[in-house]
Amino acid sequence: MTISTRTLIIVIVATLTGGLLLGWAFFGGSSEAEHSHTEVINGETVWTCSMHPQIRQNEPGDCPICGMDLIPLEDDNGEGIDPMAITMSPTAMQLANVVTSVVGSESAMKTIRLNGKVQEDERLIFSQTTHFPGRIEKLAVNFTGEYVSKGSVIANLYSPQLVTAQEELFEAYKIKESQPNLYRAAREKLKNWKLSETQIDQIITTGKTQDQFPVLADQSGYVTTKKVNLGDYVNRGQILYEIANLSSVWVQFDVYESDLSWINKGDSIQFTISSLPGQTFKGKIDYIDPVINPKTRVTKARVVVKNNDQMLKPEMFASGELKAQLGKTSNQLTVPKSAAMWTGKRSVVYVKLSTDQGLHFKMREVTLGPSLGDAYIIEKGLELGEEIAVNGTFSIDAAAQLAGKPSMMSPPAGGGAAMTGHNHGGMSQESSQSNHQMSDLQVNEFEQTFESDPEFKEQLQAVFSAYLPVKDALIESDVKTASKKANDLQKAIEKVDMKLVKDEAHMEWMKDLSILQKSTEAILNETNLEKARMMLSPLSDQLFHSLKKYRVEVGGYRQYCPMAFDNTGAFWLSDSDKILNPYFGDAMLTCGNVEEHLNESMK
Repeated sequence: MTISTRTLIIVIVATLTGGLLLGWAFFGGSSEAEHSHTEVINGETVWTCSMHPQIRQNEPGDCPICGMDLIPLEDDNGEGIDPMAITMSPTAMQLANVVTSVVGSESAMKTIRLNGKVQEDERLIFSQTTHFPGRIEKLAVNFTGEYVSKGSVIANLYSPQLVTAQEELFEAYKIKESQPNLYRAAREKLKNWKLSETQIDQIITTGKTQDQFPVLADQSGYVTTKKVNLGDYVNRGQILYEIANLSSVWVQFDVYESDLSWINKGDSIQFTISSLPGQTFKGKIDYIDPVINPKTRVTKARVVVKNNDQMLKPEMFASGELKAQLGKTSNQLTVPKSAAMWTGKRSVVYVKLSTDQGLHFKMREVTLGPSLGDAYIIEKGLELGEEIAVNGTFSIDAAAQLAGKPSMMSPPAGGGAAMTGHNHGGMSQESSQSNHQMSDLQVNEFEQTFESDPEFKEQLQAVFSAYLPVKDALIESDVKTASKKANDLQKAIEKVDMKLVKDEAHMEWMKDLSILQKSTEAILNETNLEKARMMLSPLSDQLFHSLKKYRVEVGGYRQYCPMAFDNTGAFWLSDSDKILNPYFGDAMLTCGNVEEHLNESMK
């Protein structure tokens, strides 16, 4: 049976009307605003930007700062919610790239990376001497690097003393029956000059005096030093060559003072040689030098390696990796580094809370233990099984500041008023005075990379170029110049057009921009050299990750000093591979090493 269009419309309208009446009956006619989690002011929905929550508008549209679509502002004042917690909707968490993880207990391991060189085994270095005086008539080895075998002839000498000794042997041989002691003494004299019994017997058999005698190699190996030339006069015991046997070599690794407590004799280490790609070597540390170099603040850890195939050659560069275990008798609570936010003396994490009202995050102070490379040991403040934010923590903290809740910059008990606004151009003077004391800002590290607009890349290259004079001024311990150059860097950062990157790449840049602006502003307003150097660390880290994230090639280097900030360690960027330390200046100018080439990290 066919139903007319008019009849169908009547049925639909009746169904919708019935549903509305039932809803009114069940919920008692309560207003929609009473049960909605959308914030309503004066009867109007408030709209905001997910990346710039200081924006408040009473109608939808685009963000006046970044151009993104505005979203309804979520109201976090539900019943049963911890007043110190910040509420985040699933949409906001997704936009802010918030990721959580359960705190686990495991055996804490730290990966220590060491740089070193292949060296000769000192126990296998020999000095080849001559055992009798004379003039060098012939050299069989004429250059360093030549291989010699034990017992081979390496030189011929003319020796008047040997000629005289042979004549004495002939005379003693004639009367050996009557004067056997004299004959033995004549032979012993030649043996003392390292002539063999065979050579002595041959001299007696021929009955002729030899005016040249060969010098035989005492050991096999490679000539590392040549000390004589043809025609030279040499004395008994004088060194002709230095010879190294490379059947076994030492790999001497540099160990910084801050890592000494992690490394012990007998630890296994795996290493690669830059000139032998694709090959991995293993060994054990058999000696740690007890003396630290006063200039570089490093000592040496020695690994003995068999080298029968002669692949390892002295002065080759080696890169080693050693896994040190802490707390071998019990497990430790560990969290990723991205979960912890440092504010000078305070360290905080955001703990996830779930209620009937939704998901919430509450800041909690923790005590950090030793750094494990990409993780921290938690000494105090967290319990096994709790869930915390491990990514997007900076976005959660920014939302907490805007909502007047406890945050990284506003501790719960009298730590100062929470931020009530967001200065997109940088920090306010008041927050700058607080933030420049931070030893670390939460740097936005992001593994994914984006192909960005060429103009955007050029603007980031200009930021890198403006960063270098700031770093150079700190090398010279000139805080006034660093402040002046930071002003130029700030202008370069402001010229980066955020509208050139879209979607997820845009949101990532907004996070990067906040760190770059805050750390630059802190150096700009700082008059204390050490505090300015402190803020170079998050600035350098964030600039490195931003260049890598957007695949910007700048032809520089990332360098590292493990001694900076009470052995916490810090990176910086440079356009030269020469080590000039901005965290110590002349005090320890060459402390550090090149970690990687910036363009290599873009691949």
